[in-house]
Parts: sequence; C-alpha cells; structure tokens
Amino acid sequence: MDNEKSYESKAKKDLLDLITTRMPFGKYKGRVICDLPETYLVWFSQKGFPDGRIGTLLQIMYGIKAEGIEHIVYSLRSKLQHKR
Repeated sequence: MDNEKSYESKAKKDLLDLITTRMPFGKYKGRVICDLPETYLVWFSQKGFPDGRIGTLLQIMYGIKAEGIEHIVYSLRSKLQHKR
C-alpha cells in the first residue's frame, strides 16, 4: 500500500514538473517541457536523453506524446491555471 502511494505521489510530481519546468538549454531553452515539439523529443530519444531530472522529464514527455495522450498534461495545466 505504501508503495502504491509512493508511486502516485511520484507520478503527480512528474506531471506537475512537466507543466512547470522550463528547458534549461538548447534550441528551446526557456520553453516548458510539455510544450516542446514532438520532433525535438524524438531527436533526444535517438541521440540519448540527458542525465538527471531534465532527462527523466524529457523521456516521460516523449512517451506521453508518442502514445498520443498529451491531452492529460494539458488538461491538468488548464485546471491549475484556473485555480490561480
């Protein structure tokens, strides 16, 4: 049960980070991770994702876009913006 809560907590943090973390380098420096073009994420998947948290987030977003479920991320972002 604790592992399930831990997983849920990590998943929530990952989703929040996808809509708040900005790309720290490269062609799309400053752009929020969830707004990166799919072609850029595909390029990383072919060349190798960077180490660390940014690489993890890029991999997650690549998977989300590859599965065609990015609407989940955008819906969350919209809900959070309306709460502010």
